[in-house]
Amino acid sequence: MPHHPADHNHYADLLRVAAICAVVLGHWLLTDLTYRAGRVTGHDALAYVGWGRWVTLLFQVMPVVFLVGGYANAASWTAHREESWAGWVHRRALRLLWPTAVYVGVMALAAAGAWAGGADAGELAQAGWYLALHLWFLPVYLLLIALTPALHAAHTRWGLAVPAAMATAAALVDVAILGPRLPVVGFANYLLVWGAMHQWGFAWHDGSLTRGHRPLGLALAGALLLTVLLIWGPFPVDMVGAGLHAGNTTPPSIALLAFAAAQCGLLLAAEPAAQRFLATPARRDEVTRLNRAAMTVYLWHPVPVVLVAVTLYPAGLVPQAGIGSWQWFALRPAWFAVLTVLLVALVAVLQRAQRPLLGLTGSTGRSPALLLGGLAAILPALAWLAVNGFAPSGHPPVLTLAAFACGFALVLRSGRRPARS
Repeated sequence: MPHHPADHNHYADLLRVAAICAVVLGHWLLTDLTYRAGRVTGHDALAYVGWGRWVTLLFQVMPVVFLVGGYANAASWTAHREESWAGWVHRRALRLLWPTAVYVGVMALAAAGAWAGGADAGELAQAGWYLALHLWFLPVYLLLIALTPALHAAHTRWGLAVPAAMATAAALVDVAILGPRLPVVGFANYLLVWGAMHQWGFAWHDGSLTRGHRPLGLALAGALLLTVLLIWGPFPVDMVGAGLHAGNTTPPSIALLAFAAAQCGLLLAAEPAAQRFLATPARRDEVTRLNRAAMTVYLWHPVPVVLVAVTLYPAGLVPQAGIGSWQWFALRPAWFAVLTVLLVALVAVLQRAQRPLLGLTGSTGRSPALLLGGLAAILPALAWLAVNGFAPSGHPPVLTLAAFACGFALVLRSGRRPARS
């Protein structure tokens, strides 16, 4: 039976599990791979189902992941204040980097094998892009882990004024993007928008955001701002893709932050009822068990889609209806069932295989320089893979993969104690 600290928040675990499940289902629903004339091609279902853009209001749950991440990082940092910055970041980062390294390594080998076997360059590039697209989350979140001690100190001093200032800055970045059209400035919003949600997690942890009616106030303010931005602003209702004049995720916009405020405020307001639901040990243990597999599920959930597309589709074992047709919708439950069975089996094997690796965190960090150097190589490498995939132009990106491998080695090395003379 899992052991939990007395103050462990199982509702945070439940939110993470639910959010990852929503991400998986959303990706499986909105991304459609087909096999036509001997070629595998990918399509965005939103381009065929116009009203589907409203559905993104249900499936855009990454704000919840960052909210829970902020809570978890605040809980960990406040419980280990005696630990050095390098030691804490080293340990927290490796919890993500070990399963990520396994995924990147396997995908790189698969891409290299397909390339060596003469796979069609266009198909390989598209499959490699799809299998790497969701990696965008990791460089952003790893950066927030590295900044957590500083950001938490700012929260301790200024409280909710910090995410408010970040929201104001994010709005100014949007103005710079839409007005003078300075696209490079938009990269700041990856930190400002997602970082503001991360700061809400700090405020959730110390109770400053959950006192009285503050969660409902956050939800109401977010809903009002989102309504104004969607009706009179340039932002689309699509919370996962791009609009005609502006998008909400690349880079993240103030509209996405307003949506996140409404979403997270309502979820925080529901915490007392959810905690009553989680009062039984059996439910808490089940949530804990699922939570331990969340990262593996997130990393590997695109793989069953590609497996079905390259095996069952060419063999004619799975019917392919036109995207958006009633037959397509009727087949969605069976589609989800097949992919779920494959993913559950894959995750079960991976959880067992990765278990020894997750314990290899090294000792307390002793080299901030090595840690910073490793993260400086890993973050851009993961961002590049998320944009370009595992096989741009039909072959593996050797330099990018080498940068990731070297960065990971540096992070591992940063946790080793110096040898005694």
